[in-house]
Amino acid sequence: MSLLQTENIVKQYRTQLALDNLSMTVPKQSIYGLLGPNGAGKTTLLRIINQITAPDSGKVVLDGHQISRNDLSSIGYLPEERGLYKKMKVGEQSLYLARLKGLSKQDAMSRLKKWFTKLEIIDWWDKKVEELSKGMQQKIQFVTTVLHEPKLLIFDEPFSGFDPINASILKNEILKLRDDGATVLFSTHNMGSVEEMCDHITLIDRAKSILEGSVSKIREEWAANEYDVVFRSEADIQSNRHYQVLKTNRENGRTSVRLKAEGNIDMNNIIRDMTDKGKLLSFNPALPSMNEIFIRVVEANKNN
Repeated sequence: MSLLQTENIVKQYRTQLALDNLSMTVPKQSIYGLLGPNGAGKTTLLRIINQITAPDSGKVVLDGHQISRNDLSSIGYLPEERGLYKKMKVGEQSLYLARLKGLSKQDAMSRLKKWFTKLEIIDWWDKKVEELSKGMQQKIQFVTTVLHEPKLLIFDEPFSGFDPINASILKNEILKLRDDGATVLFSTHNMGSVEEMCDHITLIDRAKSILEGSVSKIREEWAANEYDVVFRSEADIQSNRHYQVLKTNRENGRTSVRLKAEGNIDMNNIIRDMTDKGKLLSFNPALPSMNEIFIRVVEANKNN
């Protein structure tokens, strides 16, 4: 079942068409990636879902009904452009933002202390925001975004400005939020994060959706009939009429080979042939990365 649907969304800014009949369906309790080049329309769509701006036509459906202002308490939104009050103290500001989202003072304090302790930022409570690094400020905003436990979380470039350690911490927290019942929609340019986290994606280019679906199925569909084979020992694999050897690597007594099948040959025939060549350790389809697919799809769309 879906939590969020956008149906034929159109948004025009003077001479620029930002979104052109864009539709997508976000399943409940999933992590959904919104991908696309700069200027594709991703942030416009996120702002429409969060009711910061309105579409010219089309509608947004949340949990079975057309979205309204009353649904804002069910949404947590972390925009790409962060917006904390720099002169306020961290704790004071976090409490203020939590109260705006309907939490009592007691409940807000309890949740804030829990999150600040978990993310090891409790020592920042009495510091002014302007004293913190960009990454530290982003941690604070992440906490205030998820604190009221909304059913829909919207993140626009959530990992921007984080070092690898803190980016990993944030990814783990987002995955846990999904596992605990939240639905996550986020925009990112980091294709590695997409492969690690996303269940589904929509790729937008020039205001239109040009690719959508589950990450695993998309990677399988875009596979180029290539396979990675690893032997426990030395093996001599040569190209023949059934497959082409693209590369071979020998290290620590093992042999790794990338093959490209020719024509419509059955993969089982290749496996049998590999078994005759040596002791197999693994045989797997060589799936393209989401970064490769992103580039190929966007480049193809330019030529249409």
